[in-house]
Amino acid sequence: METWRIVATALLAAAGLPLVLVVMAKVRDRVDSSAQVAIGGAVTLTALVVVAVLTLTVLPGALTWIVVGAVAAAFGVMMLAS
Repeated sequence: METWRIVATALLAAAGLPLVLVVMAKVRDRVDSSAQVAIGGAVTLTALVVVAVLTLTVLPGALTWIVVGAVAAAFGVMMLAS
């Protein structure tokens, strides 16, 4: 496995895991239901895991870095908006 794939996945996880928590907090603010918060967190975490596995295995380099940048940008925007 190439080193750049491991670095990209680590950066994806570093931005993605806090993003899961931010999404859960946004859901909690909008809907006062613990079940909806859990579903939102599970969906976001599952999507993050799928993208991380794809990053480690099959995505081409340019697309990998675009995805990492998009997740980092989404996290930054959501942190600034809250």
